Amino acid sequence: MKNSLIICDKREDYGTDWYASIINIRKWSLFQVSVSWNDYPSWSWPYLQIRSGSGDVLNVLFWAHKFGFDFAFISRTWCWERY
Repeated sequence: MKNSLIICDKREDYGTDWYASIINIRKWSLFQVSVSWNDYPSWSWPYLQIRSGSGDVLNVLFWAHKFGFDFAFISRTWCWERY
């Protein structure tokens, strides 16, 4: 991962993910956000996950039916090439 101010990309795999990463230094990012729209719905209850630690200062994840939203503050930069 090189140093960069903003990284924006789109990924498709059983749905579409749009993500942006702002102020990237080595393997760390100041802000990251992703929005997902999946082809297949989740029939479970909507959920909200708030996490701190394990590579993130703050991470908020919301998921409902086909829609997902993820926000991270001071976290390891997401690397989609690993998946």
